[in-house]
Amino acid sequence: MWILQSAEPAATFRLTAGAVKTVGRAPRADFIVDAALVSRLHCRITATADKLEVVDLKSTNGTFVNGKRVAKAQLADGDRLRVGRVELTIRSAKASPERSGRG
Repeated sequence: MWILQSAEPAATFRLTAGAVKTVGRAPRADFIVDAALVSRLHCRITATADKLEVVDLKSTNGTFVNGKRVAKAQLADGDRLRVGRVELTIRSAKASPERSGRG
């Protein structure tokens, strides 16, 4: 599982392997970020067990990974994804031994 978390405004989004989610202001976006400079459908995030991929959906103000504007990029644990003025920190949530039944 992957966790995307922002401090301001406070938001947490979770993606499991196989998920394909859109980020934007529109009610039809999977992850709604109602903030300045965020396009209606800003970007798409695809999750696998070991990686995340972000694709900019021709947003007006761009999608940024670790401060660099991207059209498409791989995301890893600790990376920062910025849409508009909202910065989301990427975290990989690996199963703990207690949850895997080996505890």
